[in-house]
Order: sequence, then C-alpha cells, then structure tokens
Amino acid sequence: IYLAALLGNGLIITAVACDHRLHTPMYFFLLNLSRLDLDSISTTLPKSMANSLWDTRAISYPGCAAQLFLLVFFISADLYLLTVMTYDRCVAICKPLHYGTLLGNRACVHMAAAAWGSGFLYAVLHTANTSCIPLCQGNALDQFFCEIPQILKLSCSESDYLREVGLLILSCFLAFVNFVVSYVQIFRAVLRIPSEQGWHKAFSTCLPHLAVVSLYVSTGVFAYLKPPSISSPFLDVVVSFLYTVVPPAVDPLIYSMRNKEIRDAL
Repeated sequence: IYLAALLGNGLIITAVACDHRLHTPMYFFLLNLSRLDLDSISTTLPKSMANSLWDTRAISYPGCAAQLFLLVFFISADLYLLTVMTYDRCVAICKPLHYGTLLGNRACVHMAAAAWGSGFLYAVLHTANTSCIPLCQGNALDQFFCEIPQILKLSCSESDYLREVGLLILSCFLAFVNFVVSYVQIFRAVLRIPSEQGWHKAFSTCLPHLAVVSLYVSTGVFAYLKPPSISSPFLDVVVSFLYTVVPPAVDPLIYSMRNKEIRDAL
C-alpha cells in the first residue's frame, strides 16, 4: 500500500509538473494534494513497518510528539486544501466567465499557502494542547501510531478531554458546512446546464473530489467522535487505517480514473 501511494502520487506530481497542459488551477491544487498525501502516509507507515521488522512497539516521547504534530499538520492541511479545491470547482461551474480573474496564479499560490499555513497552526494548537494533558493510565497506545484519540484515553482530566474533543468537533463542523454549501451551489448550477455532455463534464470533475472528501470526513469524524461504548482496539485500528492510509493510496486512482487529461499526461 505504501509503495502504491508513493508511485501513484509521485506520478501525478511528475505529470502535473512536466505537462504544460496541466498548468491550471485545478491541477496545481491536485499537485499540492498529492504532496500532502505523500507526507501524511510517510508519517505513520515507515515507523510502523520498522517496528514490525524489529519486533517492537516502542516510540520515544519526542518521536510520538513529532509524529502527532506532523500527522495533524498534513491531514488538516489536506482538508483545508480540499476546501480550496471545492471553491475552485464552485467557481469553474457557477462562474465560468470569472474563473481566470478569481483564480489567477497569485490567488492560487496564496490559497495553497493558506492551506499549508492553517494546517501548521492547527497542528501546533492540538499538539500543544495534547502534550499538556496529564496521563494517569500508563503509556501504552492501542494503535500503530501516535493518535490524539488514543492519547486522550490515557488522560486523567475529563475537562482536558472535553476541550480537545470540542476543538475537533468545531473544526469538523465548519469544514462540513463549507463542503455542503459549496456543493449545493455546484449541483444547482449543474442542473441548469442544458446539455447532457455538459452534465457529464461537470460531474466528472466534481465526483472524484466529492468521493475523497466523503472518505476523509466520514472516517475522521467516526475515529475522533465515536462513543466509547463501541470502541475496541480492532475497530480503532481499522478506522484509523481508513483515514490515514487509504486516502493517500486511492486518491491518485480516483483522480486518474475520472480525468482524461491526467490519463493522457501519464
């Protein structure tokens, strides 16, 4: 899976960088998404594979903090970038005549930089908050990487747990509202397109993005907000695998299957 993610995302990065036909806002954001996918999956799987080869489950406290920070940084930046890509699709379909004005080169660079910067600040906030939580239930995590929900299970204080979960709920809610509002506008604009060919072209660019967003949000929300009554070590590992490993591996496949330009460039 890790090799497939490296190959798939590496090919998309190379194709977008080398093919001048793909030097457009949509593919610029896709290049950034592939880079973030490579970074996020490289944060967890190499360490997990090394532990498996050496028959150990140990990780140092600084190593755990670094892994937690990088994972939150890359995944949150990924979600912010998916939000920017939603705006890109919304403008392309709802205001096609203003597309070049609203999404010029400088605007695209600024929006991508804002996604990376917001992810960094979000990671600093959560890593600092989690690091300050006192742990009273040992230091063993039922997970193949350092993850906020697993660390919160070891917390002594319920107020610290609620504060961290509250921040996560607020973030997920704002992202969800943005996606819903944007896609309501997109689908309303698509339904006004008179030709069937126009429908097909609009949906072919929106559906891959919607599939990626749905996979990230649904598995991430379930991982962080599922009730303790249904929690189990096996379920925790499966859900975490779905939102940390599966999206980076399948994103290149989703975007290339539904996109003729990417297939031609590859």
